[in-house]
Amino acid sequence: MTTRVFRNAHLLTMDSALGDVEHGDLIVEGDRILEVGAGLQAPAGAEIVDATDRIILPGFVDTHRHMWQGVLRGIAPGHTFERYMENILGDFGPAMTPRDLYTGNLLSARAALASGITTIQDISNIQDSPAHTDALVAALQESGMRAVFAYGKSFPDILAHGTVLPDDTRRVRAELLADTGALVTMALVTEGGSDADERANAALARELEVPVARHFSSRLSAAHLRDIDALRPGTTFIHGNGLGAEELAVIADSGGSISISPAIEMIMGHGYPMVAPALAWPNLPVSLSVDVEVTVAGDMFTQMRAAYQAGRHAQHADDSRTGVTVRDILRMATLDGARSLALADRTGSLTPGKQADILVLRADRPDVTPVHDPYSTVVLQMDRSHIDTVMVAGHDHIRAGRAVADSSGLLRDAARTARRLGEANISAA
Repeated sequence: MTTRVFRNAHLLTMDSALGDVEHGDLIVEGDRILEVGAGLQAPAGAEIVDATDRIILPGFVDTHRHMWQGVLRGIAPGHTFERYMENILGDFGPAMTPRDLYTGNLLSARAALASGITTIQDISNIQDSPAHTDALVAALQESGMRAVFAYGKSFPDILAHGTVLPDDTRRVRAELLADTGALVTMALVTEGGSDADERANAALARELEVPVARHFSSRLSAAHLRDIDALRPGTTFIHGNGLGAEELAVIADSGGSISISPAIEMIMGHGYPMVAPALAWPNLPVSLSVDVEVTVAGDMFTQMRAAYQAGRHAQHADDSRTGVTVRDILRMATLDGARSLALADRTGSLTPGKQADILVLRADRPDVTPVHDPYSTVVLQMDRSHIDTVMVAGHDHIRAGRAVADSSGLLRDAARTARRLGEANISAA
């Protein structure tokens, strides 16, 4: 079993009992965090890493991304939400082969890891056949990152056959994602419909014993879902733009959470991000997510800054004070993301006993030195170029700023998919 000791780092543990350790040591043994503190004794034979001028924190958690769209990265910078639905889901989606989807999911996973995201929920809305689904899951498992595969229906399939999820979910749960302790686990994506449809999908989630994620806004009602026995405890409510106090109370009381994609919500016109009102609500985990790389960058630094700007901006209209802080934003990007996905027992903080999902950032460069407030530095000053190490369950994916995996073949596959779509005259224009 490999043991590694990071010496003399500034540790942002995201664990209220441990706090922050300015000149701290972190010991990783195998896939677990063994010990956190200052002046720790290194176990015999351990690798010692000088982490002076490094900030160490838990890896970021992205609670909502349509990962197959990594292969369409940057193709739709000006799409509204309606145009995205018509074009990306309606035109590009049906043209995707299982091989394309494998490429897209693995490309998104590698890019996420390279930007410090160690856990992600793949809101997979392209289950056009069992072969498509198998390719998507295989890519996540190949990536080595921690992921929740949230099985959803494609937009054309919903239009043609409604929102009730298919029997194939049972096959995926039993044959591909049976182990709830594995790096890749399962959830369901439910997308509305009639009351009968809602109850059917909620019953399926209970049967499979998996969480639920769903896109949500003020046009829908969590209170109604509760009243018809279709509100799965612990549901991740995505976006939530315009939700009022009653709805936030229902979500919080059910053990649910809000996943905010601030950049996409402002660009595509979903509505103003719910950062300030959601953070102000007691006992409601609020997390961050990228959503779609067809329009925005796939890193968490972009989302943290967008969320902070939206949260602070919300205080100016009526001269009220939201109290949104950089500490709130970093918690959204780490611990509250893990809480949202019911994974806080294994990730989201640098707590001894949890799995070693770790991000090491360089704070020894002219653009971030001196570090007066490490939370401000991480949220507002840093980007991907400051990443030194990214670790999932004790396994390095980025070390000394360089990717461990060779992605040359993957990049060729992505280029092949782009060429094929172009030759088929499928366009985002």
